[in-house]
Amino acid sequence: MIKDMLENKRTVSFEIFPPKKDGEFKAVFEVLDALGRLSPDFVSVTYGAGGSRSGKTIEIASYIQNTLGIDAIAHMTCVGSTKDALLSVTQALREKNVTHILALRGDRPRDMSDEQFASRAFAHASDMMDFLRENTDLCMGGACYPEKHFESFSMESDLNNLKKKQDAGAKYFISQMFFDNDYYYSFLEKAGKKGITAPICAGIMPITSAKQLGTTITLSGSSIPKALSDLVAAYGDSSEDMRKAGIDYAIRQILDLRENGVNGIHIYTMNKAKMAAEIMAAL
Repeated sequence: MIKDMLENKRTVSFEIFPPKKDGEFKAVFEVLDALGRLSPDFVSVTYGAGGSRSGKTIEIASYIQNTLGIDAIAHMTCVGSTKDALLSVTQALREKNVTHILALRGDRPRDMSDEQFASRAFAHASDMMDFLRENTDLCMGGACYPEKHFESFSMESDLNNLKKKQDAGAKYFISQMFFDNDYYYSFLEKAGKKGITAPICAGIMPITSAKQLGTTITLSGSSIPKALSDLVAAYGDSSEDMRKAGIDYAIRQILDLRENGVNGIHIYTMNKAKMAAEIMAAL
């Protein structure tokens, strides 16, 4: 069980994503083989909007679970899914011996009308969790946001939603990326006061290019501490220097988290096995 691992030992895990282009799909298995040699405790696989690439997620998760022998977590999103579609995916996962999922609302598909969005089967991830808890035996995790979800009115509201996820069956949480560990420490304290007892794994995104930083901020809403912005200003014009500096920043984040008693580290690898290997070698 992922929950037991996170509660009882130090873990390092990875996230990967299915390539959007079918021609690049075979290469992901080479990445997985390289990541597998690093002995992560588990690997999560992202899921296309509205389940648009759910088949790829299932295939990759199956390879991780059954070929590599590493616990796989398949992301599942509900924003564009029906109840029958979700049950079809959970059945396919079960048939592949994949029993862990990360239950997410997901981003609204670009072609989803306002009417479709308003009448969707599941308004929130916690609604999907309630449904899956009642209809499957999968072990569920959820997402959390140390700086709050960008759509939430306040941190208080976001923490209330997190408690709903726990009550709906989430056994652990994986955090949104953050670049200032103080946000994570503060979040843990606030979550504890709200009665959140499920382990919270810290999500770390190594920033290896100036362009990546801009894209990441746009998508996640994470704030950028001065130390990271100074790093980009100093090394952003040199791709190799920026890459090394970004990896070093992520390593220092992880070491600080460990020194402060954080067991679970989840690395957003962006399918870059060499980068993951350099981080693991420093831990």
